[in-house]
Amino acid sequence: MGKFTFDEINSMYFDVLKEIGNIGAGNATTAIATLLNIKLNMEVPNVKLMPVQELNTAIGSEEEEIAGIYLGVQNDIEGSLMFLLKMDAAYALVNLLMGRSLDYKEPFNEMDLSAMKEIGNIIAGSYLSALSGMTGLNISPTVPYISIDMAGAILSIPAIQFGQFGDNALLIETSFGGETMLQGYFILLPELDSYDKILASLGIML
Repeated sequence: MGKFTFDEINSMYFDVLKEIGNIGAGNATTAIATLLNIKLNMEVPNVKLMPVQELNTAIGSEEEEIAGIYLGVQNDIEGSLMFLLKMDAAYALVNLLMGRSLDYKEPFNEMDLSAMKEIGNIIAGSYLSALSGMTGLNISPTVPYISIDMAGAILSIPAIQFGQFGDNALLIETSFGGETMLQGYFILLPELDSYDKILASLGIML
């Protein structure tokens, strides 16, 4: 059983998470810009430590429709991660990838959802690569799943998982784009023993 809980988080580990978020967001922005063949800028990610019960409204109203991309994490650490986009950001990214007008707002078809999965895969892979580079651990994502639903429904999954071992959750908010900045939200959910491995690899003992 892991010794780590979010309630024991210290400033050093919080700083490490910020650095991982910074590197991961930079890698993701570069990868997406290359994929879309456009120039993208990135703002410094905002890492939040928040009560689990507030996760359902972390990025807006519980009733607001959002896109959620869910992947498993495997190899040296196990767990899952989610990348969340508000619908305007989801449409903007998919429209850019599909070569459509940016004001296109028809419901996503199977090809659109596949494109969104690919974007989520790139972003998640970039964050996991940053975590792997800092820890020396072998970490890779599984095949992504996507859901378009109300924020309350999508965020109930990490809320339940976090609630099993602490009162607080970690949310990384990233902003990227060109003339218009788009916001994405990233939640990493390692299993308890995996948090111990991450901390140990960074020389942080609780």
